[in-house]
Amino acid sequence: MASTNSPPPRTRFFEPSQTLTEKDVLALLAAGRSDVLDWLPGRAPISDVAEILAAMANARGGTVLLGVAPRSDKPVGVDDTENAVNRVLEAALSVQPPLIIPLPQLIKVQGTPMVVVQVPRGMPYVYALDGRYLTREGQLNSPLIPNALRRLILERGDVTFESEVARTAQKSDLDWQQVEAYASSLSGMGGISPEQILIKRGCLIKKGDTLQPTNAGILLFGKDPQQFIRGSDITAARFAGAEMGDVFTRQDITGTLPQQIRRAETFLVDNLRKGVQLGSNMARQEQLEYPLKAVRELVVNAVAHRDYSIHGDGIRLYLFSDRLEITSPGGLPGPVTLANIVNERFSRNSAIVQILSDMGFIERLGYGVDRVIALMQEEGLPEPQFEETAGGFQVMLFNRPAIDDDDDEPGLFGGIFRGQHINRRQEFALDFLVNRRNARITNKDLQELCPDVHSETLRRDLSDLVSRGILIKMGEKRGSYYVLKK
Repeated sequence: MASTNSPPPRTRFFEPSQTLTEKDVLALLAAGRSDVLDWLPGRAPISDVAEILAAMANARGGTVLLGVAPRSDKPVGVDDTENAVNRVLEAALSVQPPLIIPLPQLIKVQGTPMVVVQVPRGMPYVYALDGRYLTREGQLNSPLIPNALRRLILERGDVTFESEVARTAQKSDLDWQQVEAYASSLSGMGGISPEQILIKRGCLIKKGDTLQPTNAGILLFGKDPQQFIRGSDITAARFAGAEMGDVFTRQDITGTLPQQIRRAETFLVDNLRKGVQLGSNMARQEQLEYPLKAVRELVVNAVAHRDYSIHGDGIRLYLFSDRLEITSPGGLPGPVTLANIVNERFSRNSAIVQILSDMGFIERLGYGVDRVIALMQEEGLPEPQFEETAGGFQVMLFNRPAIDDDDDEPGLFGGIFRGQHINRRQEFALDFLVNRRNARITNKDLQELCPDVHSETLRRDLSDLVSRGILIKMGEKRGSYYVLKK
């Protein structure tokens, strides 16, 4: 029987960089993928072909099937095929700038000869037809709205959002203690000043006689980055069940990008479920529901590679009972696709990636997706699932049931008690009362169970259980203890 924690089966979609077959075409048609597949009759006007090619080039790429129209009542011949190919190339060259695409191919779809035109994903320019900038929305070729056009120009042009001057920001809006700490950690920069380092790294730019921070500079070293770049934060939440509900723990993680990464890791340590096993020496050993290194890698990737020109939403880090979701604004950058994400390398935020690499957060040359897959496999967990959403990119990790002690040993609670989320220290306290059948627990008892945790933290954990109606506090001060509320 399949595990209930396994991800849903993936639907295979054709990527324009692959060789298209009749089977691929029929699968796309059956799936209703009109956003990446269109079909035109052999005598369709060249302007119609050009419009679809330009729209796909400005979107996610795709494939156009053009019928081969015979010149007479005779069967389709070589000359007819060459004529169809020439019409496609003429349409591609009528786009501004000229659209350079792979040479069209001939296939048969249910016995009908068709010319296959592939528009690869991640084209290098923004394309226009007769002064119009189009994109693909379902089966329609729609005009790009101004904000979407600007984002596309930023992503594909020489100027990127991270390299633009942060609006209204001044040099004094940078935290120069953080800058100096970063500069002092670098070697091989020839003893140049922190200001010069930020200029070289694309975080400061000269405007007349003054230096102004770029968006990258504000995101990495700003005193208050969210003041200048809305949505540049992380919303982290732990939900009690497999869906969003009324019982959850939430934290809005703000600050510079390095601070956000560290704070997100703290949230994960506090909120990932822990199972307990007995090791070979009979010592209790904790194991997280996901490898922490894998989750941390995904958080760093989201922070480094998201589209910061999208201000309406931030990164979302959601923990559910059966999965973890990390959603980033903006689709996959450049030529990166779901099919090549493990091996393809491209970043829309090269300055941010460089500095986070300098700080030791990421490997400069890769996304780390291969490492995440390997770490999940080592723990016997399903492979990550990658998905493009309407407004961004999402990664999902699927867990297994909470790890309990051996069958003969009392188990913990999988992070949930009476429908409420509890942290690992609270699990130990409730395990002490419920599974070990102790009538009461004191601060000292919990300190013995969690010897590496500060006593004030443990006191707050017990008080939190009281406030949520799980425990009752008895006595005062040194003589106080806690009992389970029936």
